[in-house]
Amino acid sequence: MQLRNLFADLPATLDEEYFETILQTGHFRLERIVSQMHATPAGQWYDQKEDEWVLLLSGGATLTVEGEEGPVTLKPGDSLLLPAHRKHRVEATAPGEKTVWLALHYTS
Repeated sequence: MQLRNLFADLPATLDEEYFETILQTGHFRLERIVSQMHATPAGQWYDQKEDEWVLLLSGGATLTVEGEEGPVTLKPGDSLLLPAHRKHRVEATAPGEKTVWLALHYTS
C-alpha cells in the first residue's frame, strides 16, 4: 500500500507546467499537472491521440475547446472529457495560486 497526497510536494516555483505520471499501465496513464498562471502558447493547440479526462482539484482554469461556443471555465471539483483529437488549449489558470489537475489518458 502506498499513501499519497496529491497536494504534497508541489513545486515551489514553476517556469513551465509540471507534469508527473502517478500511475501507468498498458491501458492508461494517470498524471498530476501543476500550473501557475500558465497558458498554452498563442497559436498552439493540444491535439492528442488519446482520450483525456481531467479533474480540476484546486485553483481554476479557462480552456478553449474546439467545437464549443465559448470558453470553458473549470473550478475545483469540475471535470471534463476531451475525446481524442478534440483540439483544446489552456487560456489561463488562476492567478496567485497553483492549479492542480488530475488527468487520465486512455484509448477508448
